[in-house]
Amino acid sequence: MSATVDIRRAADRAVTRTSWLESRHSFSFGDHYEPDNTHHGLLLVNNDDIVAPDNGFQAHPHRDMEIVTWVLEGELTHQDSAGNHGVVYPGLAQRMSAGSGILHSEKNDSPTRPVHFVQMWVLPDEANISPSYQQHEIDDHTLRGGLVTIASGIAHHDAAISLHQRRAALHCARLRSGESVDLPAAPYLHAFVVRGRVTCEDAEDLGEGDAARFTDSDGRRLTAQQPSEVLVWEMHAKLGG
Repeated sequence: MSATVDIRRAADRAVTRTSWLESRHSFSFGDHYEPDNTHHGLLLVNNDDIVAPDNGFQAHPHRDMEIVTWVLEGELTHQDSAGNHGVVYPGLAQRMSAGSGILHSEKNDSPTRPVHFVQMWVLPDEANISPSYQQHEIDDHTLRGGLVTIASGIAHHDAAISLHQRRAALHCARLRSGESVDLPAAPYLHAFVVRGRVTCEDAEDLGEGDAARFTDSDGRRLTAQQPSEVLVWEMHAKLGG
């Protein structure tokens, strides 16, 4: 089967705005429901969030979800009902497994600086596992060394943090202008440009906030037109499959 790619533009994302939050949704989320845009592969949520100073998400519940947070600017303070506490900043990979049920809050404790982060959700392999939390720092030098695995449940991957989903992995690449990276070959791939602009081999260029959804990915190459950062989900299954 030949590879296909579906380009989703930043301007076409649904947006939630409040007095303290600007959240741009790649998929259906909250009050924004599109029946033909609920997921890609195993990825259900890819939210691009900016939270104002001294604000954030009060304690709220989650269940049976692997939640990965990647901060671009600022700091995000996490607390949950299992007793975990952490401050997430650029280069620190964080995963919360909601499992059988957990309450957590996410706050921007800075009095002056907003926090900008991407939060991504995939379903776990098993329901009702014990909730857990993990974070690990990845230095900038490593992130500039090609496609670096941030989180993975795939057995042969050496990842900073683990996922309770053996058919999914999240990678990141920080590219200088002119640098290239080869995407994995996988049944489902989601490449999201968080900064900069890249050229995708045999497809359209991608700017900040744009995404490419690959089916039967054949390992195409991304080349940065300017300093860029890309988050790439590699998935070997889809929801219900």
